[in-house]
Amino acid sequence: MADLTVNLGRITLKNPVMTASGTFGYGFEYKDYYDLNKLGAVVVKGIAMKPSHGNPTPRVAEVTSGMLNAIGLQGPGVEKFLRDEQYMPFLRTTDATVIVNIWGKSIEEYRDVAARLDAESNGIAALEINISCPNIKEGGVAFGTDLKLARQVVAEIRKVTSLPLITKLSPNVSKIGDFARAVVDGGSDMVSLINTITGMAIDIETRKPKIANLTGGLSGPAIKPVAVRMVYEVAQAVKVPVIGMGGIMNGEDAVEFMLAGASAIAVGTVIFTDPYAPLKVINGINDYLDRHGCKSVSEIIGAMKR
Repeated sequence: MADLTVNLGRITLKNPVMTASGTFGYGFEYKDYYDLNKLGAVVVKGIAMKPSHGNPTPRVAEVTSGMLNAIGLQGPGVEKFLRDEQYMPFLRTTDATVIVNIWGKSIEEYRDVAARLDAESNGIAALEINISCPNIKEGGVAFGTDLKLARQVVAEIRKVTSLPLITKLSPNVSKIGDFARAVVDGGSDMVSLINTITGMAIDIETRKPKIANLTGGLSGPAIKPVAVRMVYEVAQAVKVPVIGMGGIMNGEDAVEFMLAGASAIAVGTVIFTDPYAPLKVINGINDYLDRHGCKSVSEIIGAMKR
């Protein structure tokens, strides 16, 4: 059996398979399926300073080869996350590598939630910064689609925490490599991508949008070729670990991302149809390595042949 260990800067994962934020809850929901410490890392649903109720329903719609969602970053807020038994206190009992996804509607909110988590960081391996949020002070422009704002929000978070930082990049930009360079320049230790692609679906019988928010984020197999291309571009643009995601359904998909330059991958939408998917992806990667005579998963990172 090949060595599946991967190093992401200061973090060492027992295998390269993580859960994508927003698709695995806070881990507690899956405790009866398997031990969470079998995964490379558990990335929890987004945490902000205050509780968020999210968008009105319907918030999810199945589309061809994927899913649209406009959940609206529903979450318990940082204080409840740190205190209530089904959140961080539970995760500390699992021996899992825990990464906390954070968000805010202003730079101050991002900074405050990062500082709060840093103050009680026991059991938290890293923070993943979701920069696909609308900056209310800038008229709703997303942090992740403005180079200056992307760098600035990371730089401000860097000032208040010593935890490793992963910045989750938005794919809704023309030159993803530029944004990777901007957030690394701001102090990000790693980057993850891609987040969902903006999409829309209409019920032709009712003539109404299928989700109440009108538009939503497209995820699933439909976006995988776009995601692989962007991961490749980012891996060429920066010299920090890259975490790839977007439509990964099995081990073969995961290997494709790693060949493109990802040091680790995140499984997301497929979990809605198969809770055991992350474990199956781990097994699939191992099968590929054995089949190709690889002694370590590190041998395939960025190993695409031109």
